[in-house]
Amino acid sequence: MENKKANILIADDEKEIRDILKLLLEGEGYEVLAVADGRAVVEAAATNIDLYILDVNMPEMTGFMAAMELRKKYDTPIIFLTAYSGEMDKVMGFSAGADDYIVKPFSNMELLMRVKAILRRSVRRESEIDAVETRDTKIRNQIPFGDLLLDLDNQSVLRGEEVVSLTGTEFKILELLVSHKKKVYSLENIYQSIWEEEAVADSAIMVHIKNIRKKIGDDSRNPKYIKTAWGKGYYVE
Repeated sequence: MENKKANILIADDEKEIRDILKLLLEGEGYEVLAVADGRAVVEAAATNIDLYILDVNMPEMTGFMAAMELRKKYDTPIIFLTAYSGEMDKVMGFSAGADDYIVKPFSNMELLMRVKAILRRSVRRESEIDAVETRDTKIRNQIPFGDLLLDLDNQSVLRGEEVVSLTGTEFKILELLVSHKKKVYSLENIYQSIWEEEAVADSAIMVHIKNIRKKIGDDSRNPKYIKTAWGKGYYVE
């Protein structure tokens, strides 16, 4: 995916920014579709799109609203572009389903590095799925935790016959914890392991943990699966 065939949909209500992003990304070999508002994003959404780059403040439908609509059908990575850098703004972004969050103004190099990092993670995820043998002959690569199973082949969580779908980032965080049971990971440890860079926002991890707990039915006040080591981080028994 992180090659000349990757498809990226960008959305910004400012034509100048759309044109700059399109030129920049096409210069790296990506296929780029540019739209001007959130509603157009939802209408143009498709399974062949590998990454969405959405401005937050757009007419018709904001980037946050568009992302929430996308998350109803797709787990494709989403990067938000915004002029707001406050912690609560980032919390809202990650709660809406973002995989990354870039504050304007940003350098072209920063944007490209983040795009490539997101697509690299997606490539690894799809490679694992593509490497699985046919359904009749494969042996599922699963890790039990509690009464759940982490299905590495399908990047999901199984509760009996029920499949719990996670975004790529959510799955990587849960996989990290489940693969190293009883090891406490700080917010910084998790961020560095998943994003492969220095931590910039503890709130991002906290929101992802909250989303994972909600999806797997974990009570944050009395968690059964993802435990909290107060003042230290998170772990799975």
